[in-house]
Amino acid sequence: MEHLLNPSVRHIQISGIRTFYNLVSQYPDAISFTLGLPDFPTPEHIKNAAKQAIDENKTVYSHNAGYLELRKAASSFLNEKYGMKYHPEHEVIVTNGASEAIDISLRTILDEGCDVLLPGPVYPGYAPVIEMCKANPVYVDTTKNGFKLNAELIQEHLTPNTRCVILPYPSNPTGCILSPGELKEIADVLKDQDVFVLSDEIYSELTYEHEHVSIASMPGMKEKTIVINGLSKSHSMTGWRIGLVFAPAEISKHLLKVHQYNVTCASTISQMAAIEALTAGKDDALPMKKEYSKRLEFVSRRLTEMKLHAEKPGGAFYIFPDISPYGITSLEFATKLLEKERVAVVPGSAFSELGEGYIRISYAASMEQLSAGLDRLESFLKSLSIPNP
Repeated sequence: MEHLLNPSVRHIQISGIRTFYNLVSQYPDAISFTLGLPDFPTPEHIKNAAKQAIDENKTVYSHNAGYLELRKAASSFLNEKYGMKYHPEHEVIVTNGASEAIDISLRTILDEGCDVLLPGPVYPGYAPVIEMCKANPVYVDTTKNGFKLNAELIQEHLTPNTRCVILPYPSNPTGCILSPGELKEIADVLKDQDVFVLSDEIYSELTYEHEHVSIASMPGMKEKTIVINGLSKSHSMTGWRIGLVFAPAEISKHLLKVHQYNVTCASTISQMAAIEALTAGKDDALPMKKEYSKRLEFVSRRLTEMKLHAEKPGGAFYIFPDISPYGITSLEFATKLLEKERVAVVPGSAFSELGEGYIRISYAASMEQLSAGLDRLESFLKSLSIPNP
């Protein structure tokens, strides 16, 4: 009966990140730098709020868009942190993680045959949804531009068929960010175009030298921008599955219909925990960010000593070193590293063909693990030879 299944689904591949993670499970002694999973526990006060919610029987459906108290907290959080204003009743939706937020956003705005511009390399969670909408992911090569999708590249790839531009910054897998100046230049290109922007800002609380700025805060851009955020990375709440969508009311009312028929509402226990996170815990990311920054400096220095070039990240907790001089594919490199040294990284090819020649290292790991794993990586590199040019 498989031949009768939806072709758009049959042709989708399992994420390369998950595929390699499943391979790593066969090596229980491996040091893993694979998943984008904070290594900090969810703060205690947030867990206590969830326990209290269970005791108080907060176990029934909420409003489809989420508890109003949570939407108010999310609106206030965004305003205080980034100077963005969204009406909690009409412009905020609570979703089952940022992944569902991406799904309902793309399913709402895409038609069959339209194009979506993506910076390549890029997180692999966008293209399958685009393809299930029978739209076309158009990868824009950012490898010679510090992995940044800028105004010039967007202008080069815009066509009458372009429906959406995805801006996933801070970036997974590269950790790069866009400056206010770069965002303004993009806004100048797009503000008069009939093109949506999907701004995935799930790592917005994890920027190091510069504060996060959203494209939606630029003049003329809020009206056409859907902002994705959530608590997985900022509050170490990956398993709680709380995402957030911020969009103008005339867009949100349609997003809500797709969300309603998809999941009804997000987990109410998780919603009560999220209220605590966005109020009493609004600065919970700061100590985590401080630790990530220390790790970044350590990892960046060690990679430089190994002569592995990597653009220094401005946010998130990933670094994306260039392994192309070794003349083997990223999958072969990662597989051999795992087999020989018991260190797991993600092949760059998991992030589109434009990621080939790179590996992604997540430094959401203890300093002890990072030190040991990088020692093993250095040993592995010494066993390889760089082909003569």
